Amino acid sequence: MKLKTLLQEKRSKILKRWISLILDTYPAESALFFQNQKNRFSNPVGSIIAQGAEDLFNGILEDKKSDDVSIFLDNIIRVRAVQEFSPSQAISFVFLLKKVLREEVDKETGEDNVKEELLAVESRIDELALLAFDIFMKCREKIYELKAVQLNNETYSLLKRAKLIVDLDEQKKDPAKESIEKFNEMR
Repeated sequence: MKLKTLLQEKRSKILKRWISLILDTYPAESALFFQNQKNRFSNPVGSIIAQGAEDLFNGILEDKKSDDVSIFLDNIIRVRAVQEFSPSQAISFVFLLKKVLREEVDKETGEDNVKEELLAVESRIDELALLAFDIFMKCREKIYELKAVQLNNETYSLLKRAKLIVDLDEQKKDPAKESIEKFNEMR
């Protein structure tokens, strides 16, 4: 039996187990909510994870290129990047798929050719983990960039309200100054 056929047959069981393991990386109350609440509007995190995991798994089965599955990784990583996960915790969900696949394949067969195919799939998962790390770091960089811009804007606004700085655009709008400037220009 070829690995791809075996994984297709066990697709729903593998996905259910993998999604459950991913959700278990969250605090107990959150994980319970994510698993039980099926409405995607009430539970966007659970919905994104479930859909992303399914799309990633399909991409692996169909042997899609990294660029083609990176969008599915991106969706999950964006959610995890804004949460209190360390980089290793944020991308650990990719490796959880390897665990689930090993458990399912070991139950079924001990054939060498299937094990070789499994090693190839696991290598592919490792590549996706590296890609997930890159995506995570880009997301975190963007978050820090946004925080820095927000802090700069808040600081500027506070200094302006305290009249410790003057906006040059506001100075130009002063009618008295504009009259003097026009008078000087006419000379």
